[in-house]
Order: sequence, then structure tokens, then C-alpha cells
Amino acid sequence: MSMKIDGACHCGRVQFTALIDPERVMTCHCNDCQVLSGAPFRAVVAARIDQFEQQGTVKQYVKVAQSGNRRAQVFCPECATPLYATAPENPTSVIIRLGCVRQRDQLPPRVQIWQHTQMPWLDGLSSVPGTDDQAGFLPAL
Repeated sequence: MSMKIDGACHCGRVQFTALIDPERVMTCHCNDCQVLSGAPFRAVVAARIDQFEQQGTVKQYVKVAQSGNRRAQVFCPECATPLYATAPENPTSVIIRLGCVRQRDQLPPRVQIWQHTQMPWLDGLSSVPGTDDQAGFLPAL
């Protein structure tokens, strides 16, 4: 099964479309994903490079993983929105960051990886009280 998705960076200078398999959505709890996303995990989905189209100029940072693998972390040079990761040379796929995908509410994760570095409090998050916006929540500094 395939699904066409589209997305953009926060400022809109970079836009993309892709054909993905929604059964391949995953969350990654590795330390690199936590730091690079600024969040306790990152949700992603893969697309073949020939089924991915991008408009706009991007910038990249090549990280070396603990395994020694090199991955280009691609982002908007204006607003710094993380867009996708790929091989730095001769890529065959992109790993799209769901935060910038318009259809992200239709793409629940099917698997979680690197769970040994998952934040221990994530399992209890559904029991934490919340509000529809931030009114009245943020403390005065």
C-alpha cells in the first residue's frame, strides 16, 4: 500500500512530496534522534529517492553514528526545520521527519526502535493532565 504525502519546513521555503508506505512509519528513541530533534524521540518514514521530490534549497549536516555510518541530516537553511536524513553520497532513500509532513495525523508509528534509550516517563504520558492550549499553564518567571 502506498500513500502520497507532502510537507514543508516551518517558513515554507522548502517543500516536498513523496510516495511512502504508511506501514513503515517508526519512532526512533536513539540518543542522536533525541538531540537532533530536540524531543524525546523522532517519528519518521522512508521513501525511495525516485519517489521523493523537493522544491527549495536545503542545507545538511553529516553526522557519524556510533556504528560509524554517516548520515546527512537535511534541514531548511532559513528556519532550521529538520526535513529528512539520507546517505551523504549516492542516496537511494530519504528518511522523512514526520513533524514537517502535512498528513502526520494519519501516520501512526508501526514500530519503535532503540527502545533501550527511550525516556522512562513516556509510558505514563497519557495520564498527565493537559489543556487545548497554553493559556494559564506557563509559570511566570
